[in-house]
Amino acid sequence: MNAGSQSELQFENEHFRAVKWTIEPNGAIPMHRHEHAYVVVPMITQRMHVVQANGSELVNDLVEGQSYTRPAGSEHQVENRNSDSEIVFIEIERLT
Repeated sequence: MNAGSQSELQFENEHFRAVKWTIEPNGAIPMHRHEHAYVVVPMITQRMHVVQANGSELVNDLVEGQSYTRPAGSEHQVENRNSDSEIVFIEIERLT
């Protein structure tokens, strides 16, 4: 169950999975753990708040088209605070 977020599987094979995420204003992707390393490709320029499993928070300023990566094991909740616009990004996981 997602609180104000939707995911759309765009591609999957034995090596990669690509999912488009949309987080509505004041919505979130609930706490989750990434089993695989992944790349995020922002589709917009927007500020995103990340609450980590230990309770610490990060502010991530997304820039449209500027990708970044995170390691397997990352555990967090992703939030769209104080915005009237959706956050949209593609998450590409390396499965093997």
